[in-house]
Amino acid sequence: MINSELLPYCMGKPGAEQSVHSDWKATQIKVADVLFAMVHDVDNRPAVSLKTSPELAELLRSENADVRPSARLNKAHWSTVFLDGSLPKSQIYYLVDASYKLAVEALPDTVRQQLSV
Repeated sequence: MINSELLPYCMGKPGAEQSVHSDWKATQIKVADVLFAMVHDVDNRPAVSLKTSPELAELLRSENADVRPSARLNKAHWSTVFLDGSLPKSQIYYLVDASYKLAVEALPDTVRQQLSV
């Protein structure tokens, strides 16, 4: 998988908005200003940073060398997943969905209702 394959999936989420973080050379995907994915290259490899529970982050990192703590985000919650590694696409999509869900849960009820999520 490459970054351009993952971006349309992320942008298909209700309320998803894309911006570029020029200092980090990363595409940020947010819902109502809450970050849920950051698509970028790490060590010349396509990658996405996603939020999970600290327990899931630890489990993923311990079981897969292609998942590591994110360099620029809270390491307890954010993991960088290499898209060209051994993680199946289905698991990457699941992690995007989970990260989006965490972002939506952080939104006020009125915003969630506007997004119909």
